[in-house]
Amino acid sequence: MSTLTIHLPDDKNERLRALARANPVSVNKLIDELTTVALANFDTGVRFETRAARGSVSRALSRHDKLDSAG
Repeated sequence: MSTLTIHLPDDKNERLRALARANPVSVNKLIDELTTVALANFDTGVRFETRAARGSVSRALSRHDKLDSAG
């Protein structure tokens, strides 16, 4: 496992701490969960672009609409 140091404005740090307390998880776990969501969104976009390049535009847009309504 890696260690990552980030610099945040104090107000953002306090808001993240409050969010973590409300869930209740550690700030570390909260950041881990948020990055998982961000990476999943990125991967979905890459898969969509790859499929769109190989297939028809209408089929790709239809699938995109289905993903958008499910999320």
